[in-house]
Amino acid sequence: MDATLLPLQAETDWAFVWRQRQFFVEGTWIAVQLTFFSIVLGFLLGLPAGVAEAYGGRYSKGVVRPVGVALRGTPILVIIAITYFAVGVSPVFLAATVALGLRSAAYQSQIFRGAIESVSGGQMEAARAVGLSKLEAIRHVVLPQALRRSVPGFQNEFTIVLKDTSIAYAIGVAELLKRSSDLYSIRTSAALEVFLAASAIYFVLTFTVNRGIEAVHRHVAIPGGETQ
Repeated sequence: MDATLLPLQAETDWAFVWRQRQFFVEGTWIAVQLTFFSIVLGFLLGLPAGVAEAYGGRYSKGVVRPVGVALRGTPILVIIAITYFAVGVSPVFLAATVALGLRSAAYQSQIFRGAIESVSGGQMEAARAVGLSKLEAIRHVVLPQALRRSVPGFQNEFTIVLKDTSIAYAIGVAELLKRSSDLYSIRTSAALEVFLAASAIYFVLTFTVNRGIEAVHRHVAIPGGETQ
């Protein structure tokens, strides 16, 4: 159990939760880091996978699609367990990041594929007509528009990844749910208060970032782009 956990005292359950606020803060910080690095890893793998699904050849699609289907169809707890116990990725924070990042990449690839396919095919033809190669047309014409159109998809993806960080509890990552469980184990009468406090933190994080993503979308949205 974490060294910052304060000793039990005679007090109400809500007072107990408040006195352990630093314990919650540390768990929240780990959950935020886990979410951030998993989303970034998912982006780095999901973007090329989405491009491959939209413009790839038979062989690239033949690899990317079944891997994505397998990752999306496998429970995240199983992916975390395979990454840590079978593959041997260590320490536990890295194992959880890799597992969550791979699963996020599978979902992000579909966000990017849909955004890429929403760009009119005429723009690719026009880019090729002025002398751009297929790769240059994707990079300079299609992707800038697709990335702007993919912003709304990240609202759901962020929420899913943030909540899935709680599964890292299974391999001992001391994120928010693990910290809440530790508190509950030393004061069982405060179960409702402890998990309500953790739920409130998850809600604040989700609400804040979703509002931020909406602001980014309003800033980068292509006027009339949704109807093309």
